[in-house]
Amino acid sequence: MKVLLVEDDKRIAAAVKRGLDAEGFAVEVALDGAEGLWHATEYRYDLVVLDLMLPRMSGFEVCRELRSRGIWTPILVLTAKDGVSDQTEALDTGADDYLTKPFSFPVLVSHVRALLRRTSGGVPVPIEVGDLRLDSSRHRCWRGEVEITLTPREFAVLEYLMRRADLVNPKFEILDGVWDYDFEGDPNIVEVYIRRLRRKIDEPFGRHDLETVRGAGYRLGGSGTVESLR
Repeated sequence: MKVLLVEDDKRIAAAVKRGLDAEGFAVEVALDGAEGLWHATEYRYDLVVLDLMLPRMSGFEVCRELRSRGIWTPILVLTAKDGVSDQTEALDTGADDYLTKPFSFPVLVSHVRALLRRTSGGVPVPIEVGDLRLDSSRHRCWRGEVEITLTPREFAVLEYLMRRADLVNPKFEILDGVWDYDFEGDPNIVEVYIRRLRRKIDEPFGRHDLETVRGAGYRLGGSGTVESLR
């Protein structure tokens, strides 16, 4: 899931990004309203976390402008004000939920997950590829009847591949879909997580579903008969 965080307080932005990253979200940060509006119109996100008191454009203005352009990405508003009028105005301009500062991080995560469930039409249906099953709403994974423990990032990579089962996924597309669009680290991090996933979802079960298509990317099949090209 890709999240756009629009927050001008760099300390808060860094803390929220760090926490959501650890929960398996790919978070991009904009430090003012105009930058946030540009990001939200140029790129696709699953959720926007939007502060109200922003330089250049207020959160109210950003929200109103996005809705006027027909962009209906779910918006969670963060506000230092707890007045009913601010909450009402935020919702009236198109926000889907709000959270008052200061807030605890677990509460923020619960709002994020609840909003994503609500706007996606309820509890996400588990994804199944062969006998591999992933439950996004509960963050759990099984091979047959055996539950597999995954880190948040491993879970995010596997979810990305399972939603594109039997397709070849280039490394740069996995990076863009799971990490931030402006990720500047070593792109070989994808290979690291592919190896980790193989050790968890394939090797203990004598399977070879997670395939390397040499020179093209990675493909997750469900037959269990595809030999991995290493």
